Amino acid sequence: MKITVLGAGAWGTALARLLHANGHEVTFWGHDAAHLESIQKTAQNETYLPGVALPHDWQIEPSLTQAVVAPEAIVIAVPSKAFRKVASVLANFSGVAISVTKGIEYDTGSTMCGVLRETAPRARTVALSGPTLAAEVARDMPSAIVAASVDMAAAQLVQRLFHRPTFRVYTSSDPLGVELGGALKNVIAIAAGTCDGLGFGDNSKAALMTRSIVEIRRLGVACGACAETFAGLSGLGDLTVTCFSKLSRNRSLGERLGRGEQLEQILASTRSVAEGYPTARSAFRLARKLNISTPIIDEVHAMLYEGKNGLEALRDLTGRDSKAEQ
Repeated sequence: MKITVLGAGAWGTALARLLHANGHEVTFWGHDAAHLESIQKTAQNETYLPGVALPHDWQIEPSLTQAVVAPEAIVIAVPSKAFRKVASVLANFSGVAISVTKGIEYDTGSTMCGVLRETAPRARTVALSGPTLAAEVARDMPSAIVAASVDMAAAQLVQRLFHRPTFRVYTSSDPLGVELGGALKNVIAIAAGTCDGLGFGDNSKAALMTRSIVEIRRLGVACGACAETFAGLSGLGDLTVTCFSKLSRNRSLGERLGRGEQLEQILASTRSVAEGYPTARSAFRLARKLNISTPIIDEVHAMLYEGKNGLEALRDLTGRDSKAEQ
């Protein structure tokens, strides 16, 4: 198939490489023309995926409007803050639109597939999400992911596009749950990293993650998602890898906060986007709107947007009244 990948970061690059390896005709777009030129000349993305060999025979396209002219499927792999702007060029696109971005839009409370339903109303929309670190996928380490859509034929098509021996793709009919699991786990990973930065151990992180999945499920169900989804790859699976991996940008952000670094300095020192930062704000607002208790998300929001000290935030969590496990 003719497939365009929008987004030249680590995840977009890894997925474009995978699609090319599966024999598809890939067009690759990114917002930085100089970055694209470097990729074309060197067949590497040294900025985001150093050391990974990339194809020489795919099409690098610096024009967004040209990139979306002819494909049968489009993968959107841009940061959530840029998602609506990029997706706005898809008004007339009638193929399969695949979101691999993990976020919640602040103003609307929509997931990225929700944004696509507005910006690309003729497209068949699929969310692709799971415990898949880009650097490992790009090096063909065994991974698994979920293609989710209310259009099961579209989900199965995406499954066939991406599936390979080292990249197992499952399907789901709950795109909202898959997307919320992928987005909310990034907020929790910041809390997990803060535990690391403060010098806490595995007991602390295990307790945090276990209570977090309850919180994620509670908010997700209130939004209309299926509870069972959060026990799967896009829920518990993605939460696990993001909270423990040294490759996780969100965990690393939290670790640096726990060590006492200032948030502004952390954000300014890396080109990679930690989606948990904007998602914490969106999730906090969404929980208030739905009147859902989200104590862990609330404390991460307080650290990121109210200047609360990490140790104080964690103490406030552990100091809450005792209760039965839910």
